[in-house]
Amino acid sequence: MKIDAEKTDINILLSIVNMKLRDDFSDLDDFSAYYDIKKEALEERLKNHGYEYSVSNKQFIKKA
Repeated sequence: MKIDAEKTDINILLSIVNMKLRDDFSDLDDFSAYYDIKKEALEERLKNHGYEYSVSNKQFIKKA
């Protein structure tokens, strides 16, 4: 499965990333390395839509 973090609809991207983090990866670094995605670019894209990565929850959550 190829994930295009720049072009995928933001809601689908968020859903896929959070599901994969929950089910298959120990952290965002592992996820990013496996899918060959620049972690910083993924974080920035989701941040621009109001989400931030929570290390303790191991998922992207809506900013308060």
